[in-house]
Amino acid sequence: MDTDYKKSLEFLQGNGVYEEGMMVFLKGLKDSIWTHFDLFITDAKALAAIFMIIYFAIRSYEMMAGDKQLEIMPLLRPFGLVMVIMWWSAFAKVVAFPTDLVALKTEEMFNSEQTNVNNLRYTRADYMMKVANALYTYQAQTEVAEKESDSWYGRAWESVTSSVKEGISTVVTPIMELKNRLAVGMQLLMTQLLELLGIWILRIAVYIIFMIQIIYSSLLVILGPFAVAVSILPAFRDSFSTWIARFVSVNLYSGIGYLIMYLCSLMQKYALTSEIMKYKELIGADGSNANLEKMAWFAGNGVLSFGTVIVVFLIGAICMFTVPSISTWIISTSGITSASSSFGRNASTVLGAAKRAAGSIF
Repeated sequence: MDTDYKKSLEFLQGNGVYEEGMMVFLKGLKDSIWTHFDLFITDAKALAAIFMIIYFAIRSYEMMAGDKQLEIMPLLRPFGLVMVIMWWSAFAKVVAFPTDLVALKTEEMFNSEQTNVNNLRYTRADYMMKVANALYTYQAQTEVAEKESDSWYGRAWESVTSSVKEGISTVVTPIMELKNRLAVGMQLLMTQLLELLGIWILRIAVYIIFMIQIIYSSLLVILGPFAVAVSILPAFRDSFSTWIARFVSVNLYSGIGYLIMYLCSLMQKYALTSEIMKYKELIGADGSNANLEKMAWFAGNGVLSFGTVIVVFLIGAICMFTVPSISTWIISTSGITSASSSFGRNASTVLGAAKRAAGSIF
């Protein structure tokens, strides 16, 4: 592939289906936010101390009233919860460890397949450029043929019979029609814009899911000590277990997201391979054996793409938004699903307001 064209493709569409710089930024952002895990540790310790006094007062009153017998294990539970708050960083890392393993494994699967996809992207772009060059050549040839036919047609028109005129018309008209259909420049631009739109829709979907995961997990880590402290009271006993379920569910976003991206990479690989084979059918394996008839049909589509790759990008974007639902299938929790639904509704509201504002302006 031509080095300059490869650089221009990377400049236009990025160095991969998902930009490496953005993915590195998201990882760094998560690590940076997680360093603030101890932001409310002191407040949570103070709150836990108050709740422990309340809890022991309630238990003492129940035993003095004769409603409950002395039990040692329930009295040890508040101390265990306080130890969790004191060792909050280690505890959060232990809970997140299994999900980090899942994310690491699925990320390796994704990276191994994404390298093949990126290579196929460049190969397909090379064939697309060869098709465009072939169309440029045929366009120039048809322009020359049109000029020659015009000059000959003007000189000979008066001396021919009507039947001959019809024969000339059947020869010249397809040449002019072919010339019009081979207007390549605008088609190539439209193709690049459509592909850029498709790939950015996919990227935005991926970035949104990872940003949601970073925001939710960061809030759970920073505010989690309060959930542990509150669970000391009998009325909020389940808040700690609920926090663990939600934390594990949110941390699964990365692993599930990379797994879906891996499956989408397989679809992208198939789509790219399929279109490369079709391009080869148009111009040959080395780009020097173009089929004029098929090229004319292909150019008549309006874009220099078969559309398979663009559709696969859009399918991948849709699949990425299923990550929160899939996570709740594995770790059942209602809070994350409702939060994601609220996020989707608010995003739709903002998008609708933006469309109305744009409509009022234009």
